[in-house]
Amino acid sequence: MDEKLKKRIIMFYIGGILNALLGLYVLIEGASFLPSDTARILVLVFLAFAVVDFYFPYMLKRKWLADNAGKQTQDNDPVQRS
Repeated sequence: MDEKLKKRIIMFYIGGILNALLGLYVLIEGASFLPSDTARILVLVFLAFAVVDFYFPYMLKRKWLADNAGKQTQDNDPVQRS
């Protein structure tokens, strides 16, 4: 897999973890300094972004595997055809 793609996937995972942690923080401590409706909306936004951040790497891997499925079988062919 391309190093640039690996780096992008890792960044999505890091972003997802940060969004999940921020969502949990607002869920636990948000009621003390925010109105309850605002805290709920923020929790939903952070957790929705966390889900998206974990879904994108899955789609990137799937797309990369689909794009390179033919190339891998072509490169591993022991008989060189011209």
